[in-house]
Formats: sequence, C-alpha cells, structure tokens
Amino acid sequence: MKATWNGATLAESDDTVVVEGNHYFPDASLKREYVTFSNHRSMCPWKGEAHYYSLMVDGDLNPNAVWYYPEPKEAAKEIKGRVAFWKGVKVA
Repeated sequence: MKATWNGATLAESDDTVVVEGNHYFPDASLKREYVTFSNHRSMCPWKGEAHYYSLMVDGDLNPNAVWYYPEPKEAAKEIKGRVAFWKGVKVA
C-alpha cells in the first residue's frame, strides 16, 4: 500500500492493518519530512484518543491529515505504532 498527496509518497508498506476501511501504516514508514505538528485531538469510544499530524508538501498544508492512537484501547491494540490518512490523501 502507498499513501500519496500532492505528488509526494507519504508512506509505503506491505504491512498495513485495516480498521473501519482505513489502512494503518507502520509509524516507521511515515516520511517525516512531510509531517508537521498538530495539536488536534479526537475521541473514539472503542479506539481511544486520536492524535494528529498535519502534512506540508511543496508549501501546501493539509491540516490534521494523519492520525494515530498513541495509547489505543485494548480493542484496538493492533493499531498501536501505526498511522492512517484522510483529507484527500490517496491510499492504494
């Protein structure tokens, strides 16, 4: 699987975990040169608190386009150490 946005490959891995239709990539596959800080948080009743990163590619910002669960609940333990994408990021 490969995650791309604005012409850049953000992550690529043969080891993704699919939860609710989203591919969670290993954190190590995320290309950090495209990642910027975000203080956004959200809550999922069964996965826990999601934290976010924003993306910056060629001067274009995609706020909160990457999410992860630093301490997922037991029901979602398989996504610990993984990141997922949305907001126009293509995963194929």
